[in-house]
Amino acid sequence: MRKVLIICAGGMSSSLLAKKTTELFKNKGEDIEVDATGATEGGKLIESSDFELFLISPQTKMYYKRLKETGDRAGKPVVNIPPQAYIPIPMGIEKLGNVILQEIPNE
Repeated sequence: MRKVLIICAGGMSSSLLAKKTTELFKNKGEDIEVDATGATEGGKLIESSDFELFLISPQTKMYYKRLKETGDRAGKPVVNIPPQAYIPIPMGIEKLGNVILQEIPNE
């Protein structure tokens, strides 16, 4: 199973998006699980977890540079989520799924 983490201010809105995006992938036959966490824990997880891709929510983009530097040191991609892909409706979930498929490293 491939794993993606959304890093958000508190992890609440992103938890809903993570759940819906995981369901989208399951329905499409993709073995990708999306999870969410807050910004403080997210920085630590970049260095020490088995997530393959880290997505930065629009409301935490001010931390992007620091998190990207951490990702670069750990050899893991860190990507900003476009605002139009951070909406918990089918169109937003589909866009977030496409961002993940484009950015997740090849196996």
